[in-house]
Amino acid sequence: MSARDRLQRYLTDERGSCGSEALEQRLDELDALDAAVGGPDLESDVDLLSALSNETRYKIVRILHTANEELCVCEFAPLLDVSDSAISHALSQLTEAGLLTRRKDGKWRKYSVTNRATAVLIALDGSRSIDP
Repeated sequence: MSARDRLQRYLTDERGSCGSEALEQRLDELDALDAAVGGPDLESDVDLLSALSNETRYKIVRILHTANEELCVCEFAPLLDVSDSAISHALSQLTEAGLLTRRKDGKWRKYSVTNRATAVLIALDGSRSIDP
């Protein structure tokens, strides 16, 4: 059964009948909904969520947020049970996703969270008290 057939069957069950005009109207409404949630923002959001979907990367963002200051790349090694190259890779991914900023200070690289990362963490913290 095609997606169109399933939709028509659903609309018939919900409304008692579903002619081709009602089906086309609903398809247009669904297309508008798809357009409203798609685009570059969707891709950016998925990149951000993907970057946070790894425990090491998520912990790095949490550490920087909690520290409320820049940390040097060398300061993560004692806090994370992963290799230096894994830390470096994680920091790059988080920076590319727009969750961290990086700045060079002499021979050291320092990282801090972006406003977007802070907003996501605040939203996550706030959501814990919503559901039991």
